Amino acid sequence: MRHTIAVLVENRPGVLVHIAGLIARRAFNIESITAGYTEEADVTRITIVVEGDNRNLEQVVNQLSKLVDVIKIVELTAEPSIERELALIKVKARPETRSDIVDIVEIFRAKIVDVNRETMVIELTGEETKIDALCEVLADHGIVEMVRTGKVALSRKPGAAKDSE
Repeated sequence: MRHTIAVLVENRPGVLVHIAGLIARRAFNIESITAGYTEEADVTRITIVVEGDNRNLEQVVNQLSKLVDVIKIVELTAEPSIERELALIKVKARPETRSDIVDIVEIFRAKIVDVNRETMVIELTGEETKIDALCEVLADHGIVEMVRTGKVALSRKPGAAKDSE
């Protein structure tokens, strides 16, 4: 089972390396990891997706909670949350296929963010399955390259993660 956890940490150099290293030493596979600023300048939010059973998740959370820079850990898989990913996809776009690609982009509510004689770059934000579906459709046109941010997630509860129990 995939688990999404939000880890609030002190915004200091090397914290991300400590967290990724700890998880790697325990032989847990990190499906995705993202880090970014929060509403507080001295706090960074790291969203980690790991694969494993509940026992593995408990071990990860217990180990992470021992790190000095960790402020709070919230398992978002266990509660209602909003999850999103961003993808940039460069696809081959010959003159005879450009209108088909534009139609696909509109259906998925994506954006064309760059165009040249041979390719288009498409931006899509959404759930992982939506991005997977767009990639599957665009594969027929030839995906040249792609980058995905990894998941970011936020609880739907009214309070902030730092205040949760």
